Amino acid sequence: MRDLVEIGMGRTARRTYELDDVDIVPSRRTRSSKEVSTAWQLDAYRFDIPVLAHPTDALVSPEFAIELGRRGGLGVINGEGLWGRHPDVEAKLAQVVALAEKDIDPDAPVKLLQELHAAPLQPGLLAAAVGQVRDAGVTTAVRVSPQNARALAPELIKAGIDLLVVHGTIISAEHVANNDSEPLNLKTFISELDVPVVAGGVSDHRTALHLMRTGAAGVIVGYGSTEGATTTGEVLGIGVPMATAIADAAAARRDYLDETGGRYVHVIADGDITSSGDLAKAIACGADAAMLGAPLAVAKEAAGGGWFWPSAVAHPSVPRGALLPVSFGEDRPTLERVLVGPSDDPFGSLNFVGGLRRSMAKAGYSSLKEFQKVGLTVRA
Repeated sequence: MRDLVEIGMGRTARRTYELDDVDIVPSRRTRSSKEVSTAWQLDAYRFDIPVLAHPTDALVSPEFAIELGRRGGLGVINGEGLWGRHPDVEAKLAQVVALAEKDIDPDAPVKLLQELHAAPLQPGLLAAAVGQVRDAGVTTAVRVSPQNARALAPELIKAGIDLLVVHGTIISAEHVANNDSEPLNLKTFISELDVPVVAGGVSDHRTALHLMRTGAAGVIVGYGSTEGATTTGEVLGIGVPMATAIADAAAARRDYLDETGGRYVHVIADGDITSSGDLAKAIACGADAAMLGAPLAVAKEAAGGGWFWPSAVAHPSVPRGALLPVSFGEDRPTLERVLVGPSDDPFGSLNFVGGLRRSMAKAGYSSLKEFQKVGLTVRA
């Protein structure tokens, strides 16, 4: 039974929950964290940890994607970002960071990013970035927007990607255009590709189910929201708390599993996961993996030099985001420490996977799919 509340005469709204509103209930059985597996598989690709990187230039360079891949996760390059527009991306990012550090005009770094993204995409540059990751022997994934998916996908597949991520702030099964161009029908688009597709973001059961019916191998849930960085609520007035959004998408996955007689679509949580406890709660709510942004941006290997911004920050007319300082000062931790420790931080910002493993062990579960069945409570 949905919990509806009246917000005015004749107008009701559904009560929803953030990850901070829920807690995991340990069971009568516990086990050693050494007996816990955090592995999962997306289509033909197996990953040791349920972590994807948010596709932003502030985080994912080819080198970062390689390092995260070697650590068992998946780095997603922004196919419409700077790596496909400029040959000297490191220098461009240094300009952005320097402007942000001056802190004279908070809008100035956003304006610079918009200018840098106004440069035309150069397929050769993007292919080179893809080739660098592919040649390292890790799973190669690139993000494109629904608006540009049809134009960019052939070049990316030719370059050798393993996974295509069709990712926007809000996505639907069909992107409708008001001009003479043909709208993007994801079901037709996906059926014509030779690589699996992950699509999102969504925030409700109906849209998640529609995306699953397109043939997507995975569905991204959420808007990548990070306090101080993403302003989807302020700019668009849109937002669904992550615990509810994940649970709704997991319900859509069950419905689609029954509908198809066994086709499983992975749910990837993207938003408001800032600690290892949040990651554990996201899995407990029904996610198979999480797409992390700011938590990974603290790593030395991250391209943003201690700053994070979402990919939507560079939109030419409706930017949705700001630059957020996330570094630990000059002594930034390695990606290895962020993911698997060791940690000296008592608040869960380091050793994400270790915290998840310990949570699973304390609740008595040995795999991610089993952990999705753990009991939850809601705080009063």
